Amino acid sequence: MSDWLGIAGRRAVVTGGGSGIGRACAEALAAAGAEVIAVDRDPSALAGTGLAAESCDISDEADVTELARRVGACDILVNAAGIIRPGALSEVDIADWNALIAVNLTGYLLTSRSFAPAIAERGGGALVHVASISGTHPQANSGAYSASKAALILMSQQLALELGPRGIRSNTVSPGMVRTPMTEQYYAVPGVTERRGAAVPLGRVADPDDIADVVAFLASDRARYVSGADIVVDGGFTTTMMSWVPRPGFE
Repeated sequence: MSDWLGIAGRRAVVTGGGSGIGRACAEALAAAGAEVIAVDRDPSALAGTGLAAESCDISDEADVTELARRVGACDILVNAAGIIRPGALSEVDIADWNALIAVNLTGYLLTSRSFAPAIAERGGGALVHVASISGTHPQANSGAYSASKAALILMSQQLALELGPRGIRSNTVSPGMVRTPMTEQYYAVPGVTERRGAAVPLGRVADPDDIADVVAFLASDRARYVSGADIVVDGGFTTTMMSWVPRPGFE
C-alpha cells in the first residue's frame, strides 16, 4: 500500500489481530507505515508476523483498562475481534447469547472508551469497527450475532456523535461473505465456495484483505470527513435481494 493514506508513523491498535479480518487489518496498516499493536486473546497467533502483540480479553473491563494503560498513546483503534455461535432465538442458550454480546458489542464499547482519551490527547483520530451485513439483514439461526452487529452499527454512530467534538471519528465496515478461519468450516463443504461466489455480483467470496483495505482508508485522514457511516463491503451481494422476487416479463 502506498503512502497515499498518510498514516505512516501513526499508532494503531487492532483487536482480533491474530487471525482473519483483524490480522489483515493489522498487516494493511503496518504496510501503510503505521506502528501497529495487534491484540488477541492468544497473542502467540501473531508469532512471526513482525507485529507487536498484546494479550487481552476485550469482554473483560479490567483487562481492557490494563491494555490501554500498557499501550498508552495511539491514533487509531480498529475493533475486529468477534465470535459467532449458532442457535435460533426461540431456543438459543442465554449463556451463549451473553458471551457473544460481551465480545461483539460490549467489548467494542470497552475498548473505544478506554482508548478515546489517548486518541483525543494526540489531536484526534479514528475508531473503525468491523460489523456485518447481518446487522442490517438478519441471519437466521445465528443466535445473538445479527443483534450484536445491529447494535454495534448504532453504537458507532453514537460514538461519532459524542466523540466528534474531541476530534475522533467512528465508523463501521459491514463485510458480506468473507473466507476466514471463523467461516472456513462452511467452505470445507464441497460446492459451498462456488455457490456462495455465484450469489455475489462480483463473482467471488471476499478475502480478509478486501475488508482491510476499506478499514485502512477509514482509519486515514483521506476519510477525515467520514464519521458515523456504515460502509458495506460485500461485492454487491445485498443489492441482489429484489432479483430473487419473481417478476414475469422482467427476466
